[in-house]
Amino acid sequence: MLYIVATPIGNLKDITLRALEVLKGVDLIACEDTRHSKILLNHFGIRTPTTSYFQHNRFSKGQYILALLKQGKNIALISDAGTPGILDPGYHLIHLAIKNNIEMTVIPGPTAFISALVLSGRPTHEFIFAGFLPNRQQARRNRLKELAKLKQTIVFYESCHRILAALADIQQVFGNKEVVIARELTKKFEEVKRGPAAEIIAHFQKGAVRGEFVVVI
Repeated sequence: MLYIVATPIGNLKDITLRALEVLKGVDLIACEDTRHSKILLNHFGIRTPTTSYFQHNRFSKGQYILALLKQGKNIALISDAGTPGILDPGYHLIHLAIKNNIEMTVIPGPTAFISALVLSGRPTHEFIFAGFLPNRQQARRNRLKELAKLKQTIVFYESCHRILAALADIQQVFGNKEVVIARELTKKFEEVKRGPAAEIIAHFQKGAVRGEFVVVI
């Protein structure tokens, strides 16, 4: 069995009882970053062996994990934070398991964009999750122009290194439309800011921009 296990996006108390039970009971845990995951596992006294499974070894390690599954081993797949398979290499392993008729299940839990969407107060009956915007300005603006044609609420991730540039492009494309920025969700310095992009830019220009961001328009 392949267990797709969601882990906390910040606050370790957000782990579920079922997730802990699975992580303690499987034969192996496939981690996006074993060093990062050890913080979580050590906190809860989980001594299950781990192996790295990340973007650059996903093909070779995917075959290794598949072979173990075919031998009857139970394996848990976790990402650095949140639900595996969303913008991480877990998608490849899940797809590989499906192709090889491996039994699997998901242990649900935190996902940053859902938490931000709920906190935003924007309509949730229809929304678009757009992942990460392109790095380059022109490509980013073009993508925002495409998204601006939609009627649904738009949700995407952005890094601390590009958030100000992304907000400037949002202002260019969306004008004074309200934007919601959720930063460091569930962590000590969690922050949610609402308002036009220009106001949010001014807020974050006051100091160093840190953390991981979810943007809702």
